Amino acid sequence: MKERFQSNSNVEYVEKNGVEFIRFNNLNKYSDILVHCFTTRRGGVSEGEYESLNMAFNKKDKRENVEENYRRVAKALGIDTENMVLSNQVHDNKIRVVTEADRGKGIYRKSDIIGVDGLMTDKTDVALVTFYADCVPVFLFEPVKRVIALVHSGWRSTLKDISKEAVIKMKEEFDCRTEDIEAAIGPSIGQCCFEVGEEVYAEFINTFNWCEAYCKKVKDKWFIDLQSIIKTSLLMQGLEENKILNAGICTKCNNDIFFSHRGDNGKTGTLTAIMQLKNP
Repeated sequence: MKERFQSNSNVEYVEKNGVEFIRFNNLNKYSDILVHCFTTRRGGVSEGEYESLNMAFNKKDKRENVEENYRRVAKALGIDTENMVLSNQVHDNKIRVVTEADRGKGIYRKSDIIGVDGLMTDKTDVALVTFYADCVPVFLFEPVKRVIALVHSGWRSTLKDISKEAVIKMKEEFDCRTEDIEAAIGPSIGQCCFEVGEEVYAEFINTFNWCEAYCKKVKDKWFIDLQSIIKTSLLMQGLEENKILNAGICTKCNNDIFFSHRGDNGKTGTLTAIMQLKNP
């Protein structure tokens, strides 16, 4: 894996205590106040189709294996699993602001965070956790107000412009300035592999009349560039282009490294995006 991404200047490959994960170079410069990562499928204890770093409790994986995977990732990041807050995703565009009172929800405590595809906070030592296996992870960080957000943007959530909703919420809830926001668009299914039918293509064109450039037809199928659509949406909200990092990594093409729903024919584990503010 290290060799695979050596030429990708957007991301940093990290292997720590056997756990492998990705970090984004535009967020790395805030490492004194920000912890973040996107996990891979490597470094855990899960077995079979979930081998090895499956992070989802809603699979048929053994709970004790998933808990151990969380402990390993947390140790590698230097954070506490008890501070984690897990999303409950339904491919919508709802975003929940969480606080210290939400720590442990979805991992050690019953959660009232239901039907939420994005998490946001301005509190330190509250670790946001969202889930992926081809959908697009979007990391948002406003370093002046010190606000973080994680967004799960599958194609349905992209159609509902969840990243736009997150930026709006950052402004409304915390008075963030769009020109200060740093964004990282993480590994997800690329245009090379995101094959859809005419009806999904029509939904995108009808929703975003500017997205034709990100849709390519091959024979009778369409291939859509979700990552670029999300980037364009963020630019339209006022984010500066030099503050939007697109990792440009396809999870299906690299499904020896990342779990991929399409690459593994639906029998696969789950990746996580994790982000936490810390006291400087």
